[in-house]
Amino acid sequence: MSPLFVPGPVDVDEEVLEAQTKAMMPHRSGEFEEIFHRSEGKMRKIFRTDHRVLINASSGTGMHEAAIRNLVNKKVLSCANGAFGMRWHDVAKSNGKDVTLLDTDWKEPLTGEKIAQALDGQDYEAITIVHNETSTGLMNPIEEIARVVHGVSPNTLICVDAVSSLSGAQLEMDEWGLDLVLTSSQKCLALPPGLGFVAFNERVFEKSKTVKNKGWYFDFERLEKHRLKDSTPATSAVSLIYALDLQTDRILAEGIEQRWARHSAMAEKTQIWAKENDFTLFAPEGYRSQTVTAIEHQGFDFKAANAFLITKGIRMASGYGPLKENVFRIGHMGELTPADLDKLFAALAEFRSN
Repeated sequence: MSPLFVPGPVDVDEEVLEAQTKAMMPHRSGEFEEIFHRSEGKMRKIFRTDHRVLINASSGTGMHEAAIRNLVNKKVLSCANGAFGMRWHDVAKSNGKDVTLLDTDWKEPLTGEKIAQALDGQDYEAITIVHNETSTGLMNPIEEIARVVHGVSPNTLICVDAVSSLSGAQLEMDEWGLDLVLTSSQKCLALPPGLGFVAFNERVFEKSKTVKNKGWYFDFERLEKHRLKDSTPATSAVSLIYALDLQTDRILAEGIEQRWARHSAMAEKTQIWAKENDFTLFAPEGYRSQTVTAIEHQGFDFKAANAFLITKGIRMASGYGPLKENVFRIGHMGELTPADLDKLFAALAEFRSN
């Protein structure tokens, strides 16, 4: 397997890929329901929650829409310091909600102080925030933010995008009092794209019961009714659930804390490499991602470097959106190890010496 140093979709272990080739079974069969039930229980451990986890054929953006349609009758505070915070804002706007945007410079974290000021005197039904901004390599201080929201606006539901952090960085859903956490399959979970996950508590479920016009596909009440029968309302992504069942075993065998530590070690190694090679890290110290590092070009020919890497079966990622031309990103998530990064850095040294 040639390593992909991109922030998703990431490399998938051959054993996990092969799990998808098993024979189909009816998604309403007892055999499949057993696999589905087992997988949901393991995902709860990965989400660090005792609450339910809904599993659906979707992207992370689909889960953005699910959260908005189920939790917001009218007012929502959307927090953004990167492309995916802005996407969640745009999803809320496109669903006709009364959205207030709290945005900051993309090099700045969304701190508890900023959140407190935005919440003061308001009555938002929900707040949306990205834990780990894939576009900028910046990690927002979710534990601090959750404490502030509970203190300033306790009725506001805290909704967190953990698409590029779940299982790669510490996120304690229950301990930190997060109401809803969503993710998707193709990043730190190291699965093929196609599955969306959303975990939520009873506050969220009760709120969902009061919201009108939720649509059909992402209706939490309908999804929960079927989850209790170990199924989904529409056809389940059977092959992906096979892969999920195996990969969650692998993740839990490694250990969640150990998996966080491996990702942290890769982030530190990448940051040291960048500094030693006179690059500037995009995100500020203290708020840098454990799963993807964004690096400013500063005259470095990224396109030529990536073309060289591709000849060796390696690939990095360009910047995202408005950062596409002046930032490149090194993904270090999923099943990658510090030893894999050594291969990348050796190849980059060879490119730069030519």
